Amino acid sequence: MKIAHRTIAELIAQLGGTLVAGDPASTIHSPALPHTATAHSMLFAESEATLAQALAARPGVVVTTQRLADSLTEADSTAVEPAAVVPAVVVTDQPRLWFALAAQRLASSNQPSGIHPTAVVPSDAVLAPDVTIGACAVLGEAVQIGPRSRIDAGVVLQPGVRIGADCHLWPRVVVYSGTTLADRVIVHAGAVLGADGFGYVRDRKTGRYTQFPQQGTLVIEDDVEIGANTTIDRGALAETRIRRGVKLDNLVHIGHNCTIGEDVVMASLCGISGSSSIGDGAILAGQVGVGDHASIGPGVILGGQAGVLSGKTITTTGTVLWGTPARPLRQYLRELATLARLSRRPSRTPEE
Repeated sequence: MKIAHRTIAELIAQLGGTLVAGDPASTIHSPALPHTATAHSMLFAESEATLAQALAARPGVVVTTQRLADSLTEADSTAVEPAAVVPAVVVTDQPRLWFALAAQRLASSNQPSGIHPTAVVPSDAVLAPDVTIGACAVLGEAVQIGPRSRIDAGVVLQPGVRIGADCHLWPRVVVYSGTTLADRVIVHAGAVLGADGFGYVRDRKTGRYTQFPQQGTLVIEDDVEIGANTTIDRGALAETRIRRGVKLDNLVHIGHNCTIGEDVVMASLCGISGSSSIGDGAILAGQVGVGDHASIGPGVILGGQAGVLSGKTITTTGTVLWGTPARPLRQYLRELATLARLSRRPSRTPEE
C-alpha cells in the first residue's frame, strides 16, 4: 500500500473534531504506534497513560478527548504544553474511531487500474468506466460492476452477478449466480458467496439423498466485510441476506436461508445453520455454533464455543452467554464449579 498525505485541516473537514493545538496545514502520512511514530504520524489516546505515551513519541498529531486535552493545561499536570510536543492535538468524542476513519483516508492502493489483458470479460458485461479487473479474473455473462470497484486476480463472477460501487474483491473470490453485492463491500481472498446450501431429501425406502432445490439468492448489503475463506450459501427457494454493516471474520460459514442483522460481528470459525436469524448488533465470538431454524435476538452476546440448539430462540441482551446450550456466563461458571466440587468428593465403596 502506498500512503496518501492529508493535512490536519482536510481530515477534520471530513471527519469532524476540533483542533486545539498545532498547525492545521501540517501533513499526516500514516497511523502509527508510539514506538514507530514520526513527525508525520498519527496517534490516538483514550487514557492518561496512553496520552503520556503518545506525547512522548512526538508524532505529527494526537487524537484524544476533550477531558484529556484539558488536563494538559492544568497546573498540576505532569505533561508539558502540547504545542511544544506535537504539531497538533485533535479533540473528538471517539478518538479510536476518528483514528480508524482517518487511517482509511490515508491509505491508497498502488495496484494498477483498468482491465488486465488476461481477464475474461464478456461483451455484455456492464462495467462502470473506472472499474479495475485484475489478471486472470473471469466474468460471466451479464455481470454488472459499479463505479470504482476493484476485482482482483483470479476472481470468478458467475453470470448475472451484480456488484455495487466501491467494492473490493480480493484474489480468488468466487461469487455464484444469483448473488448481489451492494456498495462498499469488501470480500477477502478465497471467500465463496452464493454456493448451494446443504439441503437434501432422504428416500426412506433406499436411504439415498436427493438435493432439495438450491435456487434462491444471496444479497449482501452496504458496508459488509467478509473475511478470507468465509462461505455464505444462497437461499434454497428464497434468499440469504447479510444486512448493512455486518463484519465476518475468516473461516465463517453461513448456511442457506439465513438472515444476519445489521452490524452483527462474528469471529473466526462461527457456523450458522440454515434458516436461522441473527438480530441487529449481536456479537458472536470464535467457534460459536448455531443450529438450524434458531433465532438470536438483537444485541445478544455469545462467548467462544457457545452453542445454540436447533429451533431455539435467544433474546437475552447485555449478558454474555456461554456453553452448550448457551446460558448466562455466571450460571455456566456456577455449574462448572459445582461439577468441580463433585469430582473432588471421595468415591464411596459398596459397603458404605
